[in-house]
Amino acid sequence: MAARMKAAVFVGPGRIVLDEKPVPDVGPLDALVRITTTTICGTDIHILKGEYPVASGLTIGHEPVGVIEKLGSAVKGYREGQRVIAGAITPSGYSYASLAGDHAQDGAGTAHGWKPVGGWKLGHIIDGCQAEFVRVPDAMANLAPIPDGLTDEEVLMCPDIMSTGLAGAESGAIKVGDTVAVFAQGPIGLCATVGARLMGATTIIATDMLPERLDMARRLGADHAIDSAKVDPVAEIMRLTDGRGVDVAIEALGLQATFEAALRVLRPGGTLSSLGVYSKDLTVPLGPIAAGLGDHRIITTLCPGGKERMRRMLNVINSGRADLKPLVTHRFKLDDIEAAYDLFGHQRDGVLKVAITP
Repeated sequence: MAARMKAAVFVGPGRIVLDEKPVPDVGPLDALVRITTTTICGTDIHILKGEYPVASGLTIGHEPVGVIEKLGSAVKGYREGQRVIAGAITPSGYSYASLAGDHAQDGAGTAHGWKPVGGWKLGHIIDGCQAEFVRVPDAMANLAPIPDGLTDEEVLMCPDIMSTGLAGAESGAIKVGDTVAVFAQGPIGLCATVGARLMGATTIIATDMLPERLDMARRLGADHAIDSAKVDPVAEIMRLTDGRGVDVAIEALGLQATFEAALRVLRPGGTLSSLGVYSKDLTVPLGPIAAGLGDHRIITTLCPGGKERMRRMLNVINSGRADLKPLVTHRFKLDDIEAAYDLFGHQRDGVLKVAITP
C-alpha cells in the first residue's frame, strides 16, 4: 500500500480541509521534497473563496521550504537530504515562454490557444505544498539550495511574496532618486516597499488602513506612511510631492479603488506597476490617464520563479539587506491548517503571514 501523508485539500468554494493523500511519485526530472515550513498566500484565499478556479481535490500551497527526500533518475547536481526552496512559479526552462524570458508564463501555450500564468503549477494545476511532501517538477530548473545558517522562517518569503513584491519594483523600472507610492501594505506590498528601497527610491510612500501594517512599512523602509482610513491617500500623496506626483505607483491589493488611486498619483510619464490579483473587471478613468495621452505605462507582473530567481532572493536575505522574518506573525502545525486559514482569511489578530510546519 502506498505511503500516505496529510494535506490541505480544496473541496469547493469556502472549504479547504485537512485530508490524507498518497505521497507523490516522482518522474525522472522531478524531486520529492519533505516540507519543513510553508505558508498561506493571499492567492490561496482567492481560491478558497472560489474567485480563482482550481480542481476539487487539489492540494493547495505554492511556497515550499524543505528537504530533498527523493530525486528523479535524471536529476543531477542535487543530493537527498539537501535543504532547498522552490519558487511558487516552477518553469520547465525549455518551453517557448521560458526561452523568451517569460518564465512565469511557462507551459501557457496550448493547441487551442494561449492561457496565461502557466508557470504557476504548485497548488494551481498540480498538487501543492501545504502537505507533508510535494513533488517539484523540473527539479533542475527550480530547486535552490538554502545557504548554511539561514532558518526556514528567514527564507520563507522567498518563493512568492518576496519575489513578487521585488518584481513589482523591478517592473516599475525604479531609478535612484525616484519617488514611489505603494498602495496597500499586506505581505506583497511590504515586500514591494523593500524592493523600492533596494532599487534606489529615495522617497517611499506607503498606504494602508491598518496601523500595525503602516508601522511595519516604516520598519522596512517607507519614508511616509499614510492611513487611508483617515485621509484621502491621493490628496496626501500629491501634497507630499508638491503636486508633481510619483514616478512609480505600485498597486498591491487587487481592487478598483487602489488601482485607480495609483493611476491618479502618477506624474505624466509615470509607471503603474500592478501586482494585485483582480477578481472583477477594472475601469480606467479618463482624467488620470489623460485621455490616453499621458505617456503612462501600466504593467502587470506575475511572481518570477525558477532557481536563478530563488538564488537571487536568497542572496538578498543572506546579505542582510532585507530581513523579512518579522512578517511571520503566527505559527501553526499542519494539523491546524483549517484554523490557520480561518485566521488568515479573516485577517484577525494583526496577521501578516503564518508559518505552517508539518
